[in-house]
Amino acid sequence: MDTLIPAALAAALLSAAGYAALCAASPFGDCRKCDGLGSQLKFDRRGKPKRGKTCRRCKGAGKRIRVGRHLYNAAHRTWTAGTR
Repeated sequence: MDTLIPAALAAALLSAAGYAALCAASPFGDCRKCDGLGSQLKFDRRGKPKRGKTCRRCKGAGKRIRVGRHLYNAAHRTWTAGTR
C-alpha cells in the first residue's frame, strides 16, 4: 500500500512534465470543435464534403492555444508586471 502512493505521484509528475514539454514545444493544438479544419463540414446530396460555416471557436484558424500554455502566459504576464 505504501509503494502505491509514490508510484502514483511519480506517474502524475511525469505526465505533468510531459504536458509542460508539449506546451513549450507546440503551444497551439487543433481546435476541438472543428478538428483543426477551421469550419464545419457539410455534405451535399451526393455525399461530397463541402466547406460549411467558419468555426466560431477558432475563428477559422483551426488552431487554439493549449490550456497549459495559456496558464503559463498569464503567469508570466503577472510576474513581469509585478517586477517592473
